[in-house]
Amino acid sequence: MIDKDFWKDKKVFITGHSGFKGSWLCLWLNSLGAKVTGFSLNPPTNPNLFKLCHIDQYTKTIIGDIRNIKSLHSALMDANPHIVIHMAAQPLVKASYQDPIETYETNVMGTVNLFEATRDVAKRKKNIKAVINVTSDKCYENREWHWGYRENDPMGGYDPYSNSKACSELITACYRNSYFNPEDYQKHGVAAASARSGNVIGGGDWASDRLVPDCIRSLLKGDEIKIRNPHAIRPWQHVLEALGGYIILAQHLYLQGAKYAEGWNFGPKTEDARSVEWIVANICKKWGAEASFKIISDQDKHEAQYLKLDCSKAHFRLGWQPKWELEQAIDKVIEWTRAYQASKDVKEVCLKQIAEYESGD
Repeated sequence: MIDKDFWKDKKVFITGHSGFKGSWLCLWLNSLGAKVTGFSLNPPTNPNLFKLCHIDQYTKTIIGDIRNIKSLHSALMDANPHIVIHMAAQPLVKASYQDPIETYETNVMGTVNLFEATRDVAKRKKNIKAVINVTSDKCYENREWHWGYRENDPMGGYDPYSNSKACSELITACYRNSYFNPEDYQKHGVAAASARSGNVIGGGDWASDRLVPDCIRSLLKGDEIKIRNPHAIRPWQHVLEALGGYIILAQHLYLQGAKYAEGWNFGPKTEDARSVEWIVANICKKWGAEASFKIISDQDKHEAQYLKLDCSKAHFRLGWQPKWELEQAIDKVIEWTRAYQASKDVKEVCLKQIAEYESGD
């Protein structure tokens, strides 16, 4: 479980904090009393959760590119954190087809830069105890089978995005073996892990070419939702499920070091691996009678049809369990979006949902 006393005054360095997941994580860690420094490009969309929640007012924010190792190193040195959470990435499959070079530069060399900066700062200041590289469920070699991928299954990736995340996983393993080896933990004192979540949904996501944000945009405009790949099955989960996993993993890494320096899956319950059409139909039902959708043909680029995660290791060793069923997660998205539509304070909605998640409501 999340230990609020643990996080009080902990210094946390987050890359990619201006993005959708990063913004939710900043809100959560600040509510726990952590001192957060963020390093990121400007928010990738307009509108965006980062500005709506005024995150830069209570999170030290450094605008920078993880492809620039000098600025990343300088920011990490100044922050001198206890915990590093690496979330900066080019996160979209379709964008990776359009610009594979940027995808690999960001997701592969950006990860190398993060670990190089961490290695040097940890050696000089000896404050960093835990590093988590957030990758993706798509890092696995997808064989379209009907059981969940386990942490020791082969890395792969058909498209540039998925493949770049597999590369990022291999980089994490390399740095863990070469510089942060668990057997030498008493010498270096740094525990390095990776975290692989499912397809996260939540209020405040406006990414392009992503199912739920595309649905929300259409609903707010009063347009019919158009979907491709209606039968594709993904491990859908609310963003707080994944972030809760990262937070619990960070606690274990900090307190018990090398014992947890591994790769970890944080996905939904088996029954919440649902098809694209099921997701959209339920969003429309919960939105109201004015919502509708149609299926369009789009076979231009390959996308995996079936993907599930086996999270047994996180259940048994970390005590992490998903709390919200998928229908409840969709309810939270609709609640957030209706508040945004009504020009309410969405930061308060976020904090309310975080509190509900913590209490199990």
